Amino acid sequence: MSKRKKWYVVWAGHEPGVYETWSECQAQTTGYPNAKFKAFDSEREARMAYEDGAYGFERRHKVPKEMQSKTTTPIPEAIVVDAACSGNPGVMEYRGVYLPSRTTLFEMGPFEMGTNNIGEFLAIVHALALIEQRQLSGLVIYSDSQIALTWVRKKRCKTLLERTPKSEPLFDLIQRAERWLQTHPYTTPVYKWDTVSWGEIPADYGRK
Repeated sequence: MSKRKKWYVVWAGHEPGVYETWSECQAQTTGYPNAKFKAFDSEREARMAYEDGAYGFERRHKVPKEMQSKTTTPIPEAIVVDAACSGNPGVMEYRGVYLPSRTTLFEMGPFEMGTNNIGEFLAIVHALALIEQRQLSGLVIYSDSQIALTWVRKKRCKTLLERTPKSEPLFDLIQRAERWLQTHPYTTPVYKWDTVSWGEIPADYGRK
């Protein structure tokens, strides 16, 4: 898959706005005190976030306290998940990796039409279901997607992806995942991977 395109929102910078490239975003934030900016997977998501404002966006997508990392290093016994998408929307796949051995436990896709956030959401639920099915104990799950974590917490995938014949197979999986969350009270901890302190999540596809 090719490198996926990003869109950049600058809430506080030399000239706030929505930008198509990192270099444009960097030009608006470098040297600006307390700059606020964030990358998004689609233009629509970026423009909605810009209209929300930084405070509104953070309020809607703040990682729940119980999902925030409480350790200075990753908990060793963990499943880490990630997704990759060629364009957004575009061809998408996701996987889960056992952290100690870096062994791939599951891999799904490619799906003809999806988004990175959907893949991250499905990967988390897939990992939860796998742990329950195999009666695995003592494991935690890590994801680096702030949005997917809030979706899991709310038990609903609030995607902006249009439902079309191409995306229909993915929407079937989304419905199954939402139904699983609503009918399975899980106890497995799900945490936000601290990319700043720990580097890229080990399930990363390396296509940024």
